[in-house]
Amino acid sequence: MILCSNPSEQFKSYQSEIEQAITAVIRSSSYILGEQVNLLEREFADYIGTSSSVGVANGTDAIEIALRALNVGFGDEVITVSHTAVATIAAIEASGAKAVLVDIDPKFYTLNPNHLEEVLTKKTKAIIAVHLYGNAVDLDPILSFCETNQLFLIEDVSQAHGAKYKGRRLGSIGDIGCFSCYPTKNLGAIGDAGLVSTNNLDLAEKVRMIREYGWQNRTSILQGRNSRLDEIQAAILRIKLKYLDADNQKRRNIAKFYYEKLSLLPIVLPKIHEDVEPVFHLFVIQVAKQKKLISFLKKKGIIAGIHYPLPVHLHPAYKGRVVHSEDMSVTESIVNKVISLPIYPELSNSDSNLIVNALCEFFK
Repeated sequence: MILCSNPSEQFKSYQSEIEQAITAVIRSSSYILGEQVNLLEREFADYIGTSSSVGVANGTDAIEIALRALNVGFGDEVITVSHTAVATIAAIEASGAKAVLVDIDPKFYTLNPNHLEEVLTKKTKAIIAVHLYGNAVDLDPILSFCETNQLFLIEDVSQAHGAKYKGRRLGSIGDIGCFSCYPTKNLGAIGDAGLVSTNNLDLAEKVRMIREYGWQNRTSILQGRNSRLDEIQAAILRIKLKYLDADNQKRRNIAKFYYEKLSLLPIVLPKIHEDVEPVFHLFVIQVAKQKKLISFLKKKGIIAGIHYPLPVHLHPAYKGRVVHSEDMSVTESIVNKVISLPIYPELSNSDSNLIVNALCEFFK
């Protein structure tokens, strides 16, 4: 069986180092927000190119805490996309703010800046740019819009660890960057974990306070909560961070193989913005017969995914309640066409060939 993603294979790649690191934490006297978290925060900030990074419990918390650190909450509005993980919108609502959703660009599946003006109100305080599938949002027009309208820009980099936009790592460009380190991510823990990055030292300190009850010297100065990153996950992430660039290159190599072998099939292959160095968290194609192809591949022992099968504004919990732009046609149409092919650093050449051959057989 060829899985769409396979984090257990990455564990096997670094098993000895990971097991040693876990054992060292267990034998230590520190299990929460200790030396491993401190080291990870410094190393990740250096990698991203920011002055600070802060470890939190998961990516959803990262966005919520980032918003709260920016004083975005009740009565405020945050613009983002509906073609994303529900977590993005859940985090906005957890902060007390209201999510306002806009349509996506048909080529890159990311936020279409042409729709920002139509949903802008006096209550708008921030935009969350979701870097999707390992690709990047075209940030320049969004940065300009934020500057003109005095809005915060939050980067949701949960699917793009290590990717670059115009030579800069994602997560270092907006006011604040938010990362999920869920096991399937390019930088994945063995459990839940998250990181927040910023070049604003005061903002970083607020994030640190909010993640632990708003404490300053164990006195609650701000209204906080519990979103602490544990030492075991931090130790695992430190090991994987050392290999992130190499693993991302392996993803790019697999993507190159797909591009070469699938170019003549009736498939819409992923488009990459010329200013972006992608990391191919997912390799998402568009086809006319989505469900038939997924079923065919499954019979061949290949598990393909759909990211995402239902736009957030059409989920029962949000339908008729969440605000969105009038035209959501691209978002609503592509969900019946997109398929995520297996891609991860440990995917073998033989498995990549099996996937390509299966696709060729389906379309012959």
